[in-house]
Amino acid sequence: MLAVTLSLIMPLCLALAAFTDLFEMKIPNAIPLVLLIGFAALALVLGLPIGLAGLHLTAGLIVFFGCFTLFAVNVMGGGDAKLLTAAAVWYGFNISLVEFLIEVAMFGGVLTLMILALRSQANTVMALGLRLPRSLIVEKKIPYGIAIAIGGFCSFLSAPVVTLALATVSPK
Repeated sequence: MLAVTLSLIMPLCLALAAFTDLFEMKIPNAIPLVLLIGFAALALVLGLPIGLAGLHLTAGLIVFFGCFTLFAVNVMGGGDAKLLTAAAVWYGFNISLVEFLIEVAMFGGVLTLMILALRSQANTVMALGLRLPRSLIVEKKIPYGIAIAIGGFCSFLSAPVVTLALATVSPK
């Protein structure tokens, strides 16, 4: 049961990151840190072999280099890069990581188009008196933490450590 409880760290952190990114256009450093610590704790509880845990960290490192490149050319925010990197560690170096990244990209594209459409009608929205977060109407950047969270929610159950955690619960 402890493994299942620890596996809930991921969706909770993703939800918190999406919320703070939506309202503050920031993802606190503590969120990716908790994701990494949560993965380490879950790996210990599950007795994940060192080599397999190393592959999970390698996946995170590869995603980090990709994100750092996007950050360096001002395409991705630093908080988004850290969040995506920490989340990637939960998936490891396998097809579930690819699934997660594709879902993040797809939801990110939809989110971007929706926000751009909303911003193009900002005067109408404000005239109607609708109170929306600044990130949706005024800011120039996209709160991509929302897309990372939605992609994570959709692919969470395919993360190998989550699958292993769920397997520890025996039906009674």
